[in-house]
Amino acid sequence: MNAIISASELAGELTGGNPPVLLDVRWQLSTARAAGQPQFDGRAAYLAGHLPGAVFVDLDEELASAPAGHGRHPLPDLAVFGAAMRRAGVSSSTPVVVYDGGMGWGAARAWWLLRWTGHPDVRVLDGGLPVWEGPLETAVPQPAEGDFVPEPGRDGLLDADGAARLARSGVLLDARAGERYRGEVEPIDRVGGHIPGAVSAPTTENVGADGRFRPGEELGARFRSLGVSASSPVGVYCGSGVSGAHEVLALAVAGIPAALYVGSWSEWSSDPQRPVAVGPDPQ
Repeated sequence: MNAIISASELAGELTGGNPPVLLDVRWQLSTARAAGQPQFDGRAAYLAGHLPGAVFVDLDEELASAPAGHGRHPLPDLAVFGAAMRRAGVSSSTPVVVYDGGMGWGAARAWWLLRWTGHPDVRVLDGGLPVWEGPLETAVPQPAEGDFVPEPGRDGLLDADGAARLARSGVLLDARAGERYRGEVEPIDRVGGHIPGAVSAPTTENVGADGRFRPGEELGARFRSLGVSASSPVGVYCGSGVSGAHEVLALAVAGIPAALYVGSWSEWSSDPQRPVAVGPDPQ
């Protein structure tokens, strides 16, 4: 099963006999609240124009729970997540395609959650809304209720202790910008730096200038250059488990399974007892 789908492939599937459910997960990382400025409003962007039939999903409200010591975007309450998916028309037997405004982070978070909770057929629109050449609509659809019930998997999820162990026994990739990894700047969390042993792997380097993923062969070569091998378990973290999901998606495009530390740096750095490494060296 491919993890991504092109705009032309999606257009074809939407006119076929088993069209996918479309989820619009427009979201942006924003420091506007700290500056007293309005934050990006994904719902308003959705109402201004979205793919025909797409249902808006709120990342902060439906793909995460309220911050409470486990990072800025902890796992959602599964009852809330499941209800949101069923409201959007998601059933276990229907394919799902997720998209966002182009960065891919919000869509990847929904993709990861659906895959981790057992949905067998979910893909991300490669390049997001900017690559779509078909018409948009402003009407809010009312799809038939779906039947999807999320059932968390046994694998694919890391906690803080698991991430620390993986940094020693396998490869733990840090998907944030390099300057945050090195501890040179930290615009959001308590302190800059990285989990000792983690390798810097900014998720922005997984895509081209148009926001589409680099070919799987190129991504595989990139991850091998960072120490990933066929025998090494791989994990990813970021600031709060959103851009890290995009890196897990990139690894999937390359054919490499990886786990996600959802709490990520926002959880790790909130505990002053946890060690922090700075500079370009993983240790």
